[in-house]
Amino acid sequence: MTPIRTLSRREMLQRVGAGLGTIGLASVLADDASAAPLDPLALRQPHFAPKAKHIIHLFMEGGPSQVDTFDPKPELTKHHGTRPAAANFETERATFNLMKSDFKFSKCGKSGVEVSEIFPEVGKCIDDICVIRSMHTEVPNHEPGLLMMNCGHNQPIRPSMGSWLCYGLGNINRNLPGYVVLFGAAVVGQANWSNSFLPGIYQGCLIRDLDPRRALPNSRNAFVSSPSQRRQLDLLQSMNALHRDARGSDADLDARIQSLEVAFHMQTEAAEVFDLAREPRNVRSEYGSGKFADACLTARRLVERGVRMVQVYDGGWDTHAQNGPNHRRLAGGVDRPIAALLRDLKRTGLLDETIVLWSGEFGRTPTTESGSGGEGRDHNHLGFTVWMAGGGVKGGLAYGATDEFGFKAVENRVHVHDLHATMLHLMGLDHEKLTYRYSGRDFRLTDVHGHVIREILA
Repeated sequence: MTPIRTLSRREMLQRVGAGLGTIGLASVLADDASAAPLDPLALRQPHFAPKAKHIIHLFMEGGPSQVDTFDPKPELTKHHGTRPAAANFETERATFNLMKSDFKFSKCGKSGVEVSEIFPEVGKCIDDICVIRSMHTEVPNHEPGLLMMNCGHNQPIRPSMGSWLCYGLGNINRNLPGYVVLFGAAVVGQANWSNSFLPGIYQGCLIRDLDPRRALPNSRNAFVSSPSQRRQLDLLQSMNALHRDARGSDADLDARIQSLEVAFHMQTEAAEVFDLAREPRNVRSEYGSGKFADACLTARRLVERGVRMVQVYDGGWDTHAQNGPNHRRLAGGVDRPIAALLRDLKRTGLLDETIVLWSGEFGRTPTTESGSGGEGRDHNHLGFTVWMAGGGVKGGLAYGATDEFGFKAVENRVHVHDLHATMLHLMGLDHEKLTYRYSGRDFRLTDVHGHVIREILA
């Protein structure tokens, strides 16, 4: 008796063949399948000459406070303890009176851009940094905020920016993934670096442990030589191809076949790239010690080997209580490594072709969340700060502004879609042309929005 096999949707449509409606739908599915290149990791021509080849995204998960970091507000100090009409807008939780920053700001570098005292080392690099003080988005919740910053949409599940970059440009180094995520986000998780409907080979490669023995524990075979593995893999891949050809194109199967090739190639470089002991002692010392410091150094090692995008997550910035002390502690853990990364990239010439983005998913309110001495700040999506450096970005610039207290973006307002459009532009991609046809519609990272912020381009 012939065993019963479950048909895929594509197979069902091909076999039923009933009527013009079915034929039309099958045509849509065929369009979807043809959207991916024959070799999904092959280098692809950008739409125009790029300024940058790589992105390092330093993600401060939870939402750092703009008025305590890179957006000084003297009026907030002047009116501390009052409740102006501007404070009457909806946030996630109830808020009370204005709360001044615990920190002093000073003009840094030749450009004189003001930076909080909790970022003294980053302040020394400000002439290479463009601070965008007029960011805004739609929703003051972590889940949609994270998805918007990563995927350009506040609902799951859409392809992440790193996946779009790999789809649009291909891999520079076939021995490493094109998109690497270090540590990952606590909220939403995999959806932040998902390929969604893009081919599975473009999904971010999550690394939770930077110890070279544990980062990729199964990347080397201790019992079979590399030539023997190659012969075995060739046989396995030929069998996989026969299996695929007998069933028609299947995105999940294609992704699995391609992932085997990537895994084989990673044996030559993956273990080495995570071995920070290979770095000169003075370089390691410059970054300092700790998990985030090691991740920043690893990010530099990854991009110098051709990885398109690296994300480094640092959690804990959701300061609903004790905002000042917590921000001092959190900034103290990332300030030195971030500055070391910028200097290292500049020293090696990589900063010219690498965009470094520092952001959270949103900012925080200039008001206190607690009326009983808790001194926290609530989420604020209407006005917050990110900054970029390198890769064709104009340094020593503060772009845009929030109102006098830091509630809302009011001057040269920048939506997350605009930020994405600008970053794609620097990578040589037109955000309106970088599309993927799925379910009968052309999708893109910026949806139907976004414009390039040309004022911040060098």
